Amino acid sequence: MKRTLILVMLFLLLGGGAFWYLNEDEAQQKTTLAGADRDFAVPDIERVHKIFIAGRKGERTTLERDGKGGWLYNGQFETNMQVVQPLLDVIQQVRIQYKPPVKAVDNMVKVLATEGMKVELYDEAGENLKTYYVGGATADERGTYMIMEGADQPYVVELPAWEGNVSVRFKRFGDEWRDKILFKTPIEEIASVSVEYPKQKNQSFRVSRAGGSFKVAPFYEITPEINRPFRSGSIEAFLVNFESIGAESFRNDHVKRDSVLRQIPFCTITLVDQQQDTTTASFYPMYPDNYVTQDPKTGEYLTPSQDIFRYFVWWNDKDFMFAQHMVVQKAFWGYPSFFQDAKLLN
Repeated sequence: MKRTLILVMLFLLLGGGAFWYLNEDEAQQKTTLAGADRDFAVPDIERVHKIFIAGRKGERTTLERDGKGGWLYNGQFETNMQVVQPLLDVIQQVRIQYKPPVKAVDNMVKVLATEGMKVELYDEAGENLKTYYVGGATADERGTYMIMEGADQPYVVELPAWEGNVSVRFKRFGDEWRDKILFKTPIEEIASVSVEYPKQKNQSFRVSRAGGSFKVAPFYEITPEINRPFRSGSIEAFLVNFESIGAESFRNDHVKRDSVLRQIPFCTITLVDQQQDTTTASFYPMYPDNYVTQDPKTGEYLTPSQDIFRYFVWWNDKDFMFAQHMVVQKAFWGYPSFFQDAKLLN
C-alpha cells in the first residue's frame, strides 16, 4: 500500500512538472510571437544588404549594397542616396505608435491587402531578416499601417521626430531610385574631356592628359589652334566642374524624346576616365515657343541666354533626362576661354 502511494505521488509530480513545462513553453512561444509581430525595426542597419519591395500593381524594386558604400537598383543602376537614405532611416527607426482598436483592425487589414507594399529584408548571407507589409495612412496622415507577414495584428507606426506617412519612402518607382548625376569624376581620374558644338565648330575643343599635365586642342582639325598664353589655372578650373554635374530627372517615357533626338544637339560632352570608361551627354535646349534657336544665315545655335532654363539630355546613348541650365552651364566653355585675351596682350 505504501509503495503504491509513493508511485502515485511520483506520477502526479512528474505529470505536474510536464504540464507546467508544456504550458510555460507555450506561454513563452506566445510571448515571442507577440513581440515578433511588432518588431519592425532593424536597429543595426548595416545588417541589411538587400531590400525587395513589391507593389500591388506589379511594381518590383530590388536594392542591394554595392560594396563601395552605396546601393544598386535592380542590380545595375547606381542609386540616388537622397532617396535611399530616407528609406534606410525608416527601416532602422520605425516604431509602434499605437495598437489600433479591435473595430478598426478589419479595415486596416483590407487597406493593407489592397494598397500595401510587401517589404523583404535580407542580410549579407541572403537570410531573411524581416518581411512585412506597409499600407495606407491614418486620417491625420501622422501614422502608417504595417503588419508583419504571418501575423493577424496590424499596427500604426511612425518615425521618431518626423510626422507623416512613412509609406511614401517605400513608394518609389523605376528611375526614381536612380542617381541623376551626369558626371562625377575627380580631376586625378580624368583622361580627357571633349566639348563639341556641332554648329559652332570654332568653340569646340578637347582637353587631354599629357603626362602629369593637360593640354587643350581644337576638337575639329579645320579649327586653327590658338597660340596665345593660357589663362593661369583655366584648365583646372574647367575640369573641376566634372566632379559633380547633375540632372533634374529621368524622362525616358517623354513624348518628345524621339523628335528631340532627331535634332542636332547644341552641345555634346564626352569624358573618358583613366580606366577608359566613357560618359557622354548631349544637350538640347528647351526653348520657349517661337524662340529663334539658330542664326538664319549661318545655321549656328544662338548662345543660350536667360531665356533658356532647361535642357533635354541624352545620356550615355540610353537615358533621356532633364537638366537645369544654371546647373550644367559651368561645363559649356568655349575653346578661346582657356587663353588670355588678345587685346590685353597688345
